[in-house]
Amino acid sequence: MSTSSRYPFTAIVGQDDLRLALLLNAVSPAVGGVLVRGEKGTAKSTAVRALAALLPPVRTVEGCRFSCDPAAPDPGCPDGPHPADGPGGERAARMVELPVGASEDRLVGALDIERALAEGVKAFEPGLLADAHRGILYVDEVNLLHDHLIDLLLDAAAMGASYVEREGVSVRHAARFLLVGTMNPEEGELRPQLLDRFGLTVEVAASREPDQRVEVVRRRLAFEDDPAAFAGRWSGEEAELRARVAAARALLPRVRLGDGALRRIAAVCAAFEVDGMRGDLVMARTATALAAWAGRTEVAVEDVRRAALLALPHRRRRNPFDAPGLDEEKLDEVLRDAAADGPEDEPPTPPEGQAPEEPDGGDDGPGPDGGGGGQPDPGDGARDGSGGLPPQRTEDSGAPAPEDAPEALTGVEPGESGGGTPRPASAEQQAVAAGEPFRTKVLSVPGLGAGAAGRRSRARTEHGRTTGATRPQGALTKLHLTATVRAAAPHQRARGRSGRGLVVRRDDLRQATREGREGNLVLFVVDASGSMAARKRMGAVKGAVLSLLLDAYQRRDKVGLVTFRGRDAEVALPPTSSVDAAAARLQALPTGGRTPLAAGLLKAHDVLRVERLRDATRRPLLVVVTDGRATGGPEPVALAARAARLHAAEATASVVVDCETGPVRLGLAGELARELRGTAVTLDELRAEALTGLVKDVTDHPRARRAA
Repeated sequence: MSTSSRYPFTAIVGQDDLRLALLLNAVSPAVGGVLVRGEKGTAKSTAVRALAALLPPVRTVEGCRFSCDPAAPDPGCPDGPHPADGPGGERAARMVELPVGASEDRLVGALDIERALAEGVKAFEPGLLADAHRGILYVDEVNLLHDHLIDLLLDAAAMGASYVEREGVSVRHAARFLLVGTMNPEEGELRPQLLDRFGLTVEVAASREPDQRVEVVRRRLAFEDDPAAFAGRWSGEEAELRARVAAARALLPRVRLGDGALRRIAAVCAAFEVDGMRGDLVMARTATALAAWAGRTEVAVEDVRRAALLALPHRRRRNPFDAPGLDEEKLDEVLRDAAADGPEDEPPTPPEGQAPEEPDGGDDGPGPDGGGGGQPDPGDGARDGSGGLPPQRTEDSGAPAPEDAPEALTGVEPGESGGGTPRPASAEQQAVAAGEPFRTKVLSVPGLGAGAAGRRSRARTEHGRTTGATRPQGALTKLHLTATVRAAAPHQRARGRSGRGLVVRRDDLRQATREGREGNLVLFVVDASGSMAARKRMGAVKGAVLSLLLDAYQRRDKVGLVTFRGRDAEVALPPTSSVDAAAARLQALPTGGRTPLAAGLLKAHDVLRVERLRDATRRPLLVVVTDGRATGGPEPVALAARAARLHAAEATASVVVDCETGPVRLGLAGELARELRGTAVTLDELRAEALTGLVKDVTDHPRARRAA
């Protein structure tokens, strides 16, 4: 991308924390990259792409595909060895994008196995990690990237090198880059282990100030009308910021991190119960970079505070339902206590001939568009626990969801088919808190699937144990060496083999077939009618569903929630991997009204039908939580039975959790389970081990096995 076609970094309006985090990594790549979390349309990608223009140019060995530095070439470079004083050239720093659908070979590089077997040559085609060496590697929607690719990516970022192993053939090359990932939390979270590997994290949201939104639109439209002219108007600010990055890089080795600052860093990490030592190290590197960015040679208290706000929020999550964040009042208290207990550092001194600057970067003055400078003061306005950003919107609208929204329908007393005493809408809307989550048994769908990589059911995958070999369809990705040798061996004399080499042709190559684990879709259909309104009953149901959501998060499943009450059913949560959204919808689930069981089953059928069109390889598991009653409308019981038979006809593995209580039981949930050709249990069995064990057992049901 040419400089004129890239949106200028200094023209970005607002997003102070995001711009500061990116600039700190440009000053000190050792900080460890940035994870940018936020809603769509908040300039996440624009800011990352604009950063590349601010990085200094890179000197490389002439003809080296791995961008070796002529002053210090990599001794293990696959294109080496390079002479220490060899010819070199200069190029701009690269910004390499990793697509969500990229393969492992595209990321780390590919070995030509045919040439390796036939000629003994390590023919290696570099991947994106090699292209990004000494530049920026950008991963948009990093939370949607397959786990094994994220592991490879973060391992390379941590070690500064990439290793490619294929059937005994090994290649290593340097891979040092600035890693930037963006994600929308609504689409699913990253595992805590992966979150910890990003140095800094920032939360971004669109401004709620009309003037600022107007300026964003004005600048964007001007850029789209004439990108070159727009970039030209910001060229002066870009040059100044580029020079400041270079100056901060040069100053960085001279910045002193005193004992007082180290004690504050350790005290903050200990007070916030940060696991491991990576948080301490990242805070130290970030505070040092902040001091260099401000033009100082000593780390100040404010540097430590700002470093904590950038480096620790994503490291404090104790479980997937915890929102990232840091209590700033507690942070200030810890810093005061650390200052009282430990020795103070000497006052910071700026470099000779330079005035000290604040860590926020100061005021860059008005921009050429008249809408403020490219680097507004991050300290302007009150900061809150989210780093000064406005409150996030709710999932469904731009305004906070009211807790007591009026309901048009009123219900009747549980167990009555009509003519009962109407109940006030406020009683129907009362939500019951979920019980404590617990560890569940493994849920699995029988048979051998072929869905997306996960950790639940058996499936044919690209990773796992080798179970056989087949002829490759298209490009060879996983060589089965033994099968390849067996295929080539009978033809060696006819092919005129001489010497020790094996004559291998493309027809001899065999692809390894592997068996691993896939993720599934667990769809809950929950009765939220008046007959389920008992607090103890609904709390137990929510606790079980919440526990299964935690398990699904760990096993990389998709989870959906359909509820039915009153006169209709609704999709409370479309199939998603976001456990945050799932937990919020579950906690807010109200109860009351009639029991439109048929509507709930039909809505679940529609959800599964659409999901099969979107991803035919992801196998579903249906969990219906109800007492089996069906009220409202003509022939509600017959309608529910017909709806259940739709699921049975498609052989969907199903389980019915019978929530009926009392000395007299009608056994309606058992009849529903028979129509579904699934399994039923009573509410008394709705315990951690009982419910999850049931789901596991139902997947072994003969009907379910035939369906798989």
